[in-house]
Amino acid sequence: MYYLYILFAERYNLYYVGYTSNYQQRLIQHNTQDFFNTYTSKYRPWKMMAVFECGEIENDAIRLERFIKKQKSRKLIEKLIDPDFIPEGSLVQLVRVPHLRD
Repeated sequence: MYYLYILFAERYNLYYVGYTSNYQQRLIQHNTQDFFNTYTSKYRPWKMMAVFECGEIENDAIRLERFIKKQKSRKLIEKLIDPDFIPEGSLVQLVRVPHLRD
């Protein structure tokens, strides 16, 4: 299963959208691994704000991630992290994954 995830760096008031097959491990990587000169390494710590199932096909997850990033819309990202938001249109295949926050 592939997942779309949204991270937030509170100190910098920034969001990051990505996809992965293991969102828990990916958050740990964003916050700890020594990726030099990467976007996420500059703005640590990151907090998981939302996770969505994209399906079994990696290309579907890539397509959704690119769609969201191309919108360049903070409003869209903030809608996606709202637990009451119901995806429609190009985002209809997203299924929210319940998870615990701090």
